[in-house]
Amino acid sequence: MTIRTASLHDLDAISQVESLCFPPAEAADRASIQRRLSVYPDRFWLLWEGESLAGFVNGMLTQSPDLTDEMYEDAGLHDPQGDWQMIFGVDTIPAFRRQGCAQRVLNRVIQQCREENRKGLVLTCKEHLLHYYAKFGFQNEGISASVHGNVRWYQMRLTF
Repeated sequence: MTIRTASLHDLDAISQVESLCFPPAEAADRASIQRRLSVYPDRFWLLWEGESLAGFVNGMLTQSPDLTDEMYEDAGLHDPQGDWQMIFGVDTIPAFRRQGCAQRVLNRVIQQCREENRKGLVLTCKEHLLHYYAKFGFQNEGISASVHGNVRWYQMRLTF
């Protein structure tokens, strides 16, 4: 397996994986992914098994310490000098789950953000995943203001 950053050529593969990993109300649509890739392709870390995209992590950089719903849709909010790496999705297709794939990509993202001297990473997750992200050092900050997909989200922060 290899990890690399994305380009617009990866749009179809990323869109397909996103649709396999999230319900329609929560998944980023193709147009949203395309806008993100147009602005910050280097903030998509793709995990490939041969010619197949097994999963990815994506998000934007910002000075804002909290993940907001508007960040999902407005790629223009990305700030390459941002202190905080927001994580919008940790996607792994079903065939590759429970094999350490997400862990491998998250570790890469965390390492890169440390090397870039960011303050840390922020993500939101559902309650049943709190323990998973805690294994990486993320701290639960409670229920997020996000209403993305009409779901209750918890904000998690990993501070360096």
